[in-house]
Amino acid sequence: MTGTVAGLRDARILVLNWRDIRHPLAGGAEQYMHEIGRRWVGAGAAVTWFTAAADGQPARDRLDGMRVLRAGGPLSVYAQTAVRLLRTHDHFDAVVDCQNGIPFFAPLFAGREVPVVQVVHHVHQDQFATRFSAPMAAVGRLLEGPLARRVYADRPVAAVSPSTRTELRRRLRFTGPVHVVPNGTVPPAVAGGGRAAVPTVVVVSRLVPHKRIDLLLEHVATAAGRFPGLRVEIAGDGPDRRRLQGLAADLGLQSTVRFHGRVTDEVRDTLLDQAWLTTSTSVAEGWGCSVIEAAAWGVPCLALQAPGIRDSVLAEETGWLVDRPADFGAALVAAIEQLADPERARTITSACRDWAACFSWDRSADLLASVVLSEMGRVTVRRSGRELDRRSARSDMAVLARFRRTSANAVRAAVRVTDEVVDEGDLTSVVLTGCDEFDAPAVLNRIGARGVSLRLVDRRLLLAGPTGSRLPRVDIPPVGTGRIA
Repeated sequence: MTGTVAGLRDARILVLNWRDIRHPLAGGAEQYMHEIGRRWVGAGAAVTWFTAAADGQPARDRLDGMRVLRAGGPLSVYAQTAVRLLRTHDHFDAVVDCQNGIPFFAPLFAGREVPVVQVVHHVHQDQFATRFSAPMAAVGRLLEGPLARRVYADRPVAAVSPSTRTELRRRLRFTGPVHVVPNGTVPPAVAGGGRAAVPTVVVVSRLVPHKRIDLLLEHVATAAGRFPGLRVEIAGDGPDRRRLQGLAADLGLQSTVRFHGRVTDEVRDTLLDQAWLTTSTSVAEGWGCSVIEAAAWGVPCLALQAPGIRDSVLAEETGWLVDRPADFGAALVAAIEQLADPERARTITSACRDWAACFSWDRSADLLASVVLSEMGRVTVRRSGRELDRRSARSDMAVLARFRRTSANAVRAAVRVTDEVVDEGDLTSVVLTGCDEFDAPAVLNRIGARGVSLRLVDRRLLLAGPTGSRLPRVDIPPVGTGRIA
């Protein structure tokens, strides 16, 4: 979708996020909006953040060209942001409201005429109970669910994965447009010495309870008995680190498992360059950032079935999905045995790299920009009283159309801003959003497309875009897992 972000030139965009990238507890959600925001700045937009302040952080800052205003703590940031919005909402052309369990409820404070796009990484209904008392967890579920549904109404949502979109529909019952805007990733530097001579599992993760690293450790004991030289390298820090180190000691894994703590990107990359396998035992994620980072190095993932993770792992192609925690140890042994075969390992490595190459921050910036521009246009049309472009299919449906090459710019001018257009050699490919096979011919006739092929967009294409249809399909043996279509 190269070039869509240029439509934000001179736009004043406000980002609401409970943390910024410099916060000591910053994670994937902060990286997501920071990487996108700095690309918007590069395209000529003015981007401002309202966010919380950690100890020692200045109230005002500038990061990669973005103005950052900090006030409040983990919960008080919401009240602080509401007050700021009431005072300054007319200073901005659009608001990107990043929901991390508790929404900012920007439409209440910015007003009906200010375009608001909500970004949701994953649904927290089950997680509230793991962090709060029962009464507070109930309040959290109310804020994320019924109240958010009422306040945001038909405002568009950008979900980072099909799993998150499904949760928004089924659990929170959101009925407005939900667009999938996946995370990007950074291509790895030139690989160093290649994978280690002994089986090596590398896990890059925050050490918090819902990641369930303890479950991995319990099953590593089984695998270590089968592979005496097995190494497990855990990079990351968090409140669960001391407990996990104690568990590793209790299991007799001192010579197998090493905790590196928080590491630099260079150290992380060195570890991934040596890895045979990464794992995910998380309860749920919006998306597997560390899974795709590992895949970019050619490292497959063994994961428990969980929302978000089942999107980032292509089952029996770039890794394996395990249905039951009790089966994880046996699956770990089977995966390492497969990876011990050099030819099979090369096939899996190639599939992982091809999959990871589909995800770039430039593309993510374009996709989210298209949602913001679409909402800005919708507000303008509503003010004018003109009719909106209508397609009969629900926004969750999409069609991939391929036809003889036409100027990509000409096609973009004729379709919705949220339609993804890519030139591929002598063909032009378009993902038509909110469109089914009955709507598509009318749209394509308007473009004047010739030699058209159509197919409904599945999970793979939704994430990877038009180029995903050209990925070679590989099949690797299962390890007692379930496959998600």
